[in-house]
Amino acid sequence: MDTSTAVRGQHVHSTRTALAVVTAIFFMWGFITCLNDILIPHLKAAFSLTWVQAMLIQFTFFGAYFLMSLPAGRLVAAVGYKRGIVAGLAIAGVGALLFWPAAALHVYGLFLGALFVLATGITVLQVAANPYVALLGPEQTSSSRLTLAQSMNALGTTIAPLFGGLLILAAEPRSAEQLALLPQAEALAYRAAEAQSVQVPYLGLAIALFVLAAAIWMFRLPSIAGVEDSTRHGTLGQALRHRHLAFGVLAIFFYVGAEVSIGSVLVNFLSMPGIGEGLSEQQATHYVSLYWGGALVGRLVGTVLLARFDPRRLLGLFALIVMGLLAVTMLGSGNLAKWSVVSVGLFNSIMFPTIFALAIGGLGPLTGQGSSLLVMAIVGGAVVPLAVGWLADQHGLQASFLLPLLCYLFIVFYAWRGSRRAT
Repeated sequence: MDTSTAVRGQHVHSTRTALAVVTAIFFMWGFITCLNDILIPHLKAAFSLTWVQAMLIQFTFFGAYFLMSLPAGRLVAAVGYKRGIVAGLAIAGVGALLFWPAAALHVYGLFLGALFVLATGITVLQVAANPYVALLGPEQTSSSRLTLAQSMNALGTTIAPLFGGLLILAAEPRSAEQLALLPQAEALAYRAAEAQSVQVPYLGLAIALFVLAAAIWMFRLPSIAGVEDSTRHGTLGQALRHRHLAFGVLAIFFYVGAEVSIGSVLVNFLSMPGIGEGLSEQQATHYVSLYWGGALVGRLVGTVLLARFDPRRLLGLFALIVMGLLAVTMLGSGNLAKWSVVSVGLFNSIMFPTIFALAIGGLGPLTGQGSSLLVMAIVGGAVVPLAVGWLADQHGLQASFLLPLLCYLFIVFYAWRGSRRAT
């Protein structure tokens, strides 16, 4: 074997090992993000919140993406991708630790503050890890590679509802009317116990994040020519002159907003009379797990499909199918509505990684700026759920699925028209 062949073999081995290590990070942030779907019904009952107030959980969490993505981009530019990933894990660990005092003091605002710190760490991870994986190989397979990494994210979102349902939603929920009938001391004790049930799960998360940060610090991630410098050149305005990126920013905004909105209301929707007859909130978490499990299966299959077929055509087809499923969810009832909304997860699978890869394709030294803009667009997960919460308060939970349906309509446009690069 000649020297050049040996070097290529070592490079392929180190690239595959790096991809395997980085996918562990995708698992962790998927797990953390999906726990919000369990926190919403839990804290909604514990603090007797309206839907708009409960959706402040997603507004705070995903609002951090908008506020902190540019500082995160500067941090990654200053310290490099490896140290940026370690910093993101450590910041997220601190945010998870803050759940302990928030629960002890039983203050909803402190929960939101802890979520903001946690999401800041996830933002740093998104800015560093997504473009790193996308550029860790040939551009023509970037969608497939990023979808494979995102499948670990989907594994985290599949496990999180079961974990949260077992530890956080174990107690029988009580409505505001039921609590009003209890003596004041007993009602206060119930609400305090509900809030405190999140302490142990998030303490465990904090420990896991710090351990993963230490492991990444000790591992040698390979550098890639052009990647480490991509956040140091050009401006956001220059990046946005690329039409496929500008439309991609909007596509990420609407996609994340729709996906988060559906996941946020799923427990309550499936336990509604006429939809999941007799399902408790804890039992409904199993269907939330199936929803995210569908994304896991779809990403594993999508990894193969995206390597063989045009990613744009697949993206548009999947978005059209989701629009049909949401229409059935809005107009149907019982098992029909239940399984149609759960099936959305399967077709959501390839959307984020495919949009991301299409949007940063061909940006060259502006890749870092494009990545920061796309991560900023994840703020859709803050804005759209708040609007869905308002619709649910005004017109009912089932009618509120109209807004996510319209979000997927834009994704159809992006897939077939907006993602084309200007010549």
